[in-house]
Amino acid sequence: MVGDNGSSVSGVDDDKYPSGEFLYREYNLWESLVVKFRMLVALPWERVKGSVLVMKIRGEISDQLKSRFSSGLSLPQICENFIKAAYDPRISGIYLHIEPLSCGWGKTEEIRRHILDFKKSGKFIVGYAPACGEKEYYIGSACEELYAPPSAYFQLYGLTVQASFLGVEWRQQLFCRCPGENWVEPQVQRIGKYKSAGDQLARKNISDENREMLTALLDNIYANWVEKISLEKGKKKEDIENFIDEGVYEVERLKEDGWITDIKYDDEVMSLLKERLAIPSSKNLPTVDYRKYCRVKKWTLGLTGFRDQIAIIRASGSISRVRGPLSASSSGIVAEQFIEKIRSVRESKRYKAVVLRIDSPGGDALASDLMWREIKLLAASKPVVASMADVAASGGYYMAMAAQTIVAENLTLTGSIGVVTGKFNLEKLYERIGFNKEIISRGRYAELTAAEQRPFRADEAELFAKSAQSAYRSFRDKAASSRSMTVDKMEGCSRKSLDCNDAAARGLVDAVGGLSRAVAIAKQKADLPLDKQVTLNNILLILAYENQSSCAFIDIYKKGWLFLLKMNLEGTIK
Repeated sequence: MVGDNGSSVSGVDDDKYPSGEFLYREYNLWESLVVKFRMLVALPWERVKGSVLVMKIRGEISDQLKSRFSSGLSLPQICENFIKAAYDPRISGIYLHIEPLSCGWGKTEEIRRHILDFKKSGKFIVGYAPACGEKEYYIGSACEELYAPPSAYFQLYGLTVQASFLGVEWRQQLFCRCPGENWVEPQVQRIGKYKSAGDQLARKNISDENREMLTALLDNIYANWVEKISLEKGKKKEDIENFIDEGVYEVERLKEDGWITDIKYDDEVMSLLKERLAIPSSKNLPTVDYRKYCRVKKWTLGLTGFRDQIAIIRASGSISRVRGPLSASSSGIVAEQFIEKIRSVRESKRYKAVVLRIDSPGGDALASDLMWREIKLLAASKPVVASMADVAASGGYYMAMAAQTIVAENLTLTGSIGVVTGKFNLEKLYERIGFNKEIISRGRYAELTAAEQRPFRADEAELFAKSAQSAYRSFRDKAASSRSMTVDKMEGCSRKSLDCNDAAARGLVDAVGGLSRAVAIAKQKADLPLDKQVTLNNILLILAYENQSSCAFIDIYKKGWLFLLKMNLEGTIK
């Protein structure tokens, strides 16, 4: 398994790369004076008063930057707040509210690492969890203290993975209302027995290959969770597993067995912090809201460089070639836009290196290849390091493999190099509703993708399969070349989604860690001293004038038409 700084994993030569471990250093007298002066001259909305930073993490945590008007925090804001608070003389500690999370394990690992890094400053961090599952506890256990109210919902019952299937019956119920009839037939072509995209429509249950893959991923996540909690709580792994199997939900029992510090309401924890900071009971606890603290600049606290800059290009979501008319400005990776930013970074002399931050399950095959080419050109002009968050599968990994070095979290879902493409055959549906579509064509295969009113002819199905095979071979061969493997070796490990341990052992990943390690490796490759501060410049992929309210409206409008759009399934890498 892997330490919190990504220091060891089978298959990875960690001595080759810097760890990127956070090393807290007290400011000297001159540095302290500079920071105090900068705080005095900061803009009014960048100034904060208070002693305790109150942060809340919940829901889906995006890897993209959010505007000040957005609810919640993105992962970059969460991590930056931890770093700033460690050095900010106005902050005595952090009060962390942990609500139910719906992000992946890669982001969860990154947050946990930043909590451990913050503790190196000697400041306190207290957690509060009114509703807690395995992800929430994984983060909360890293805090010095963890409190829960008497009525808290604790569900430390173990981990699950799920796969849902609609199958023939669903299509009959939705379109037919007649048993035994099937009016909508998905015709899916997948390359790779572990590729599961399309199974939701074509199958009634999980395939043996998909079950094997999901079971292995679940085993690795569960083993990592048990190991980290065991180290943090000083308990035997067997005791932790037995506790989980008991199905304990009473907070009193959690306190007795040392899983939480104490049972307290939020106001009681606030009173406890007041006592710790020697604040009179008649006064309120001086706090800083996490949203306001996001406005505090790292420059104010002396946490940026001057000349030396590293570009952080964040690519999150599914991949498409161009933005559709119903697409929200903040949704997914649009190749057209991404390529424009890549070229501007390549032509700029400001940046010594680039970190490509990827959180994507894949998408359009052509778009992935076009972006791969531009990243490859960028890597020829300056160091490029790929940092993978929750997932970098298929098209997401296609982008990453163009970088010179790939860094992944311990629990990042990696790989699955393959192709899935298909269309819906709506022949019987059209007959039932009295709809007719006639096509006049020239050319043997002119109707290959245009004729959804009938199934593929035998020669069309053969051509469709050959086209998918060609796309797969191109993907596989480029992956083999990028990772310095033979094609046969890449073939053996390419069609399966892996966690970082397996991906590293198979040569798909170079180092284990988060964004901080990727930045350290980028410094090394750019011949910058590892202890030197650099400015991390986030390159935004969405246009500045596209505001959040318009995005929300488009999202609502888009969902209303989603079913109709799915009728014309285009070839994708999923």
